[in-house]
Amino acid sequence: MDCSKFLSEDTHNFMRSPVREIFKHTDLNAICSFAGGYPDAATFPTEDIRRLCSLVLDKYGAKALQYGATQGVPELRSALSARYGVDIRNIQITTSSQQGIDVCSRIMLDPGDVVLTSSPTYLGALQSFKSYRAWIVALKSFREEDCGADAATLDRAKFCYVIPDFQNPGGTTMSLEERRELCRLAEKHDFIIVEDSPYRELRYSGAPVPTIRSLCPERTLQLGSFSKIFAPGFRLGWIFGPEELLDQIYVCKQSLDLCPPVFDQYVAAEFLNSGALDENLAKSISLYREKRDLMLSLLEKYMPADVSWTRPEGGLFLFLTMPEGCDTVALYDKALSAGVAYVAGSFFYPDGSHRNTMRLNFSFLDKSRMEEGIKLLASLL
Repeated sequence: MDCSKFLSEDTHNFMRSPVREIFKHTDLNAICSFAGGYPDAATFPTEDIRRLCSLVLDKYGAKALQYGATQGVPELRSALSARYGVDIRNIQITTSSQQGIDVCSRIMLDPGDVVLTSSPTYLGALQSFKSYRAWIVALKSFREEDCGADAATLDRAKFCYVIPDFQNPGGTTMSLEERRELCRLAEKHDFIIVEDSPYRELRYSGAPVPTIRSLCPERTLQLGSFSKIFAPGFRLGWIFGPEELLDQIYVCKQSLDLCPPVFDQYVAAEFLNSGALDENLAKSISLYREKRDLMLSLLEKYMPADVSWTRPEGGLFLFLTMPEGCDTVALYDKALSAGVAYVAGSFFYPDGSHRNTMRLNFSFLDKSRMEEGIKLLASLL
């Protein structure tokens, strides 16, 4: 049956994720995969979760199995408030940070509206913006004189989306001055900043930089996630922001899923309040620092001299640039047949450019297979 007549025009703007397509058709255990953003399963606090699930049932009983408040259960919002110093009225729980991106898009974007981004940027965000038929404008910098967008375009912007800490895909971190420049640009041209911070607590070297929200809280929506610091299977995130904007997100979310998963929220709240998060985070940081350092050393050892890459201070990714003329999109099938997977860098650019780049993840593979994968990849370049 031809179903096309039943579909809305908006479906033409849906963008398939090449990362999810890889997972759909490939057994990740059969190849050396640098493609996804999967955490290392060794970082999952399995025994803590087992204990906390029993505790939640004993402590909250049927309340943990019932529908909950759309804005999130008070226990989790209070735990986040205590950890991050944010008023509970400025906290909305989401069903994943990805939902946070989508609800921000949903409440702010009309077809043709301008969304500003850095470039490259997170593929999942580009998917969301395109589904709402936004005009995505990639900024070259956050200084108005050389940002690459004229004043009229900046005035039309609804928001600017950035990942300031250990960006996906580049692994780069915005300096304090860049954050201040973005705040000044937002003030002058009156747009919101969506600060996506899923990796902020995964720092392996260097000094932390203040959040954008701390510099201009009145016009920043900051997204956070439990996926990288707890377990992605729980699908929990949060938004810190001005009450007026969060109220619109609250209303929007009622039609999406009524409320975030209640049982998961109580487990996460107990995990935070018990101090187990910080203990587990320290172990995760130690493991990921070793993996980052190993990948950097393997790239130095095996990659051709004309290949360069970023050197992230944290997060889960780094970004490779090959010589002009190397097409990582065209190379992908050959690489997969050889037993190694990556994500072509062009998917992270709004205009699909920079086909000579790729993103590599260093958190998922164990150390022994990482060397095998880098050797395979280098042999194809």
